[in-house]
Amino acid sequence: MSEALLPVVRSVAELRQHVARWRDSGERIGLVPTMGALHQGHLALVAAAQARCQRVVVSIFVNPKQFGPQEDLTSYPRPEADDLAKLTQAGVDLAFIPPVDAMYPPGFATTVTVGGPSEGLCGAHRPGHFDGVATVVAKLLIQTAPDAAFFGEKDYQQLMVVQLMARDLNLPVEIVGVPTVREPDGLALSSRNVYLSAEERRLAPNLNRVLHEAAGEIARASLPAPILQRAISALSELGFAVEYLELRDATTLAPLLDTPSRPARLLAAIQLGRTRLIDNVPVTRM
Repeated sequence: MSEALLPVVRSVAELRQHVARWRDSGERIGLVPTMGALHQGHLALVAAAQARCQRVVVSIFVNPKQFGPQEDLTSYPRPEADDLAKLTQAGVDLAFIPPVDAMYPPGFATTVTVGGPSEGLCGAHRPGHFDGVATVVAKLLIQTAPDAAFFGEKDYQQLMVVQLMARDLNLPVEIVGVPTVREPDGLALSSRNVYLSAEERRLAPNLNRVLHEAAGEIARASLPAPILQRAISALSELGFAVEYLELRDATTLAPLLDTPSRPARLLAAIQLGRTRLIDNVPVTRM
């Protein structure tokens, strides 16, 4: 299928022209924000948007404001032609690929900060990350004015931050979480998985395995702390450098010290070689 069948716009004015025509026709619009390097996880977001909306916009923007000084901004994969081919095949209606100066023009001085769910976890290990996420997502939601926007549950803390931001700012958009897409061996799909060596790729699925085992134990136990410590030790013995492994409320992301009586989430971030992996699983009381 020809790439030309997929309209690509690079300015906010062009984006709004397309969206205005759809809005005038009474069509429901979905937005899938991405940083490109698309995989089946992103395409699952597209499918979820297509199931609920007549028109789907996918944005591709490697957002410099959510990368720390020592992170992989310059090396982050940017295979635009391959991404557009995948979006064309998926039947996306519009790709929005703005340059950095279209999103952050000279003199840009505004930051959106969301407390609560942004605190701790990745927020503690990546200072400023969620300010960058909240700022760019707020801009994309204002620029596109979608009826719904779709985010993967793999980045669970991000999903909670975006949901709270949209609620607190009275943005007229539904924020939809889509279940994590995994490889057959359980590894959560991520654009950063390409950084894994062959041996690291063999080890990586153990993160999800250990999380599931710990979640099952926590659901049956009274004190999660020793279970979490055993899980951290198990990951360390496998060669993972554990940044965090914590039990949190599934909505507020407040820390939980006892067996949860309401929906909870077990979240982890690890370093394996030069690759940072995150994952999370629900904890259901048995």
